[in-house]
Amino acid sequence: MGKRAALAFACLLIAGLVVAGIPARNDPATPVYHYQVVHTYPHDPFAFTEGLAYADGYLIEGTGLNGNSTLRKVNLTTGEIVQERQLAGTYFGEGVAVFGNRTAELTEDSDTGFIYDAGTLVLLGNFSYTTEGWGLTYDGARLIMSDGTDVLHFLDPVSFRELGQVRVQDRNGPVGNLNELEYVNGEIYANVWPTDRIAMISPATGNITGWIDLTGLLPKDEQNLIGWPEIAWLKGRTSIPFREEACLNGIAYDPTGDRLFVTGKLWPELFEIKVVR
Repeated sequence: MGKRAALAFACLLIAGLVVAGIPARNDPATPVYHYQVVHTYPHDPFAFTEGLAYADGYLIEGTGLNGNSTLRKVNLTTGEIVQERQLAGTYFGEGVAVFGNRTAELTEDSDTGFIYDAGTLVLLGNFSYTTEGWGLTYDGARLIMSDGTDVLHFLDPVSFRELGQVRVQDRNGPVGNLNELEYVNGEIYANVWPTDRIAMISPATGNITGWIDLTGLLPKDEQNLIGWPEIAWLKGRTSIPFREEACLNGIAYDPTGDRLFVTGKLWPELFEIKVVR
């Protein structure tokens, strides 16, 4: 992501160390769940996935990179882009959420979000916020936004006024780098950038009730090689691949079919998974 690509990767997990508030893998305090792959679907390997949702039989996907950011309606089965809106080149697209007949898309550091007609993707307006915009989801009453820290913001879906905040923590302390969000059966699921883990968060307390460990879902060697020459060119980098960016990011839930979908930035596949408890 924009500022994130320039960061030193101090938040990588190394040998049981707790870095940037992310618990080490041997943390005994909070349950760690694993996964079973139910189905695999094609995914655009050049989609720098920043937001993902599921509505009316389609995936709604927001992609990033300045000059390459989009909002898309995607056929789940084929991966075909059915409809697409291109953002102006000054915007770095981020999280998306569908609420009622509208879809909202954040941008990273422009303090601006966009509102679209959910069916047609016609632009209806915009809204502003004072933090960075990373992830977005809807709990049926409020929009929930992440900003890359350990804070989640609750927004009114009509006025976009902030209604409150919650700080996210495990028993080891605050957990930052909260990224793409999805509301699933009363909990907030959050990608923790740039790890292979999803945090399961209580919206009332901010406590993490469990971790979903998706290690091995897409092997690291496949992540590291996906499309980097083209994407590096888009970012103005001609010699050094930014392999770290091709990480897990994107959670969507189909409440009718009780289906959970996950993917990553520049991944060639999207997975329907079942959480194994």
